[in-house]
Amino acid sequence: MLDSVHPDWQPLLAAQRERLAAIFKELENQAFVPQASSVFRAFEISPREYRVLILGQDPYPNPAHAMGLAFAVPVGTQVFPPTLKNIYRELQSDLSVREFPNLADWQNRGVFLLNRHLTTAPNQTAAHLSLGWGEFTLAAAEFLVEVKKSQLVSILWGNKAQEIQQQLGLESVISSAHPSPLSAYRGFYGSRPFSKASQLLRELGEQPIEWV
Repeated sequence: MLDSVHPDWQPLLAAQRERLAAIFKELENQAFVPQASSVFRAFEISPREYRVLILGQDPYPNPAHAMGLAFAVPVGTQVFPPTLKNIYRELQSDLSVREFPNLADWQNRGVFLLNRHLTTAPNQTAAHLSLGWGEFTLAAAEFLVEVKKSQLVSILWGNKAQEIQQQLGLESVISSAHPSPLSAYRGFYGSRPFSKASQLLRELGEQPIEWV
C-alpha cells in the first residue's frame, strides 16, 4: 500500500509505523475500498506541494467511486455521488463555471484531498471508524501543518472536519456545513469556499488554486 507514498512523508510513516501495522493486519482478511493501491493516493504528492487542505470523512462506499482522494471519483464516472453533485453545484455558483473538473486534478494543483478514514467496507459507510485511521490522518494533517507553517488554507466541511481546527491550531480556515444532501442546505450552499480559498492564498503570498 505504501509503495507510492512520496519520500517527504517518510517521517510521518516512521512515527506511525505501529499504528499502520495494526491497521494493515485488520485489513488482511476483509474486503475494503478503495483498492489497496489507492488507499494512500493522497500521499503520492510531497506535502510541500500542497497549499490547500480539504478534509473528507469516509471513502465513497461504492467501489466504483472510491479512489483514495476525498470527494473525487475516477475519470469516466457517469453517475456522480450526491455529495459530489453538491460540490459541483457550489463550484458553479461560486466561480460561474460551465464545465466541472475531475477533482483528482486538484491534487496536482496543490489540494490535499484527505479522508479522515482511508478505507471502509464495500457498500458500507463508516465501517472502519475503529481501525485507527482517525488517529493516523490527524497525525498526517499535523505533519502537513508543520511542513507548511502558516502557508496553508484549510477547507473544513462539517463537524468531523472542523474538530481538528483547535487540535492543530489551524489559522487560515474556511468552515461550513458538509456538502452531503443531509446538511448542504444548512450553510454549504452559498459558502463560496473556492473563491475564498484563492483569496486567502493571495493574502499569504501563495498562488491561488486553479479550480477549473
